[in-house]
Amino acid sequence: MEKYIEEILYSEADIKREVKRIGKEITRDYKGKTPILVGLLKGSVPFMAELIKYIKTDVQIDFMKVSSYCGAHSSGSVRIVSDTTTSLKDRDVVIVEDIVDTGLTLSEVIKLIKAKGAASIAICTLCDKPEARLYPAADPKYIGFNIPDKFIVGFGLDYNELYRNLPYIGVLKKEVYSD
Repeated sequence: MEKYIEEILYSEADIKREVKRIGKEITRDYKGKTPILVGLLKGSVPFMAELIKYIKTDVQIDFMKVSSYCGAHSSGSVRIVSDTTTSLKDRDVVIVEDIVDTGLTLSEVIKLIKAKGAASIAICTLCDKPEARLYPAADPKYIGFNIPDKFIVGFGLDYNELYRNLPYIGVLKKEVYSD
């Protein structure tokens, strides 16, 4: 699988350093509160597992499974495959995402969480691709890396459900995903 990686953008050590920093920021911002971290499956799992180790205030976790991609391209629509099981009413919610690019998925998730009566909503992402943003409401508060407009995989990020288990973030060779 590594033969399909064009370049490594962020090493395992780089990722750990940034996740620790984000954990400290969330600890500071939610001191004395109990936010609920809502991970968007499946890509957020490695990031969220690493992140909660560095948050030094009480937190709860839950997940949503949301789909908007077909291969390497956005489908243009968002499907909620499974929703949270915890009530979000009057809760401080931190949405945990592997990557934010156009913001389509997050804009729909934010609408849903607002409708559930959340007290506040913040977005936490490992990778942000701001030049691809079409939905400004999906701008993250907590960002690990601002990334170039390249197709990346690893540390939860996938292509057709593969490459999530790479311990780093790398650029996938175009020949793998181009039509």
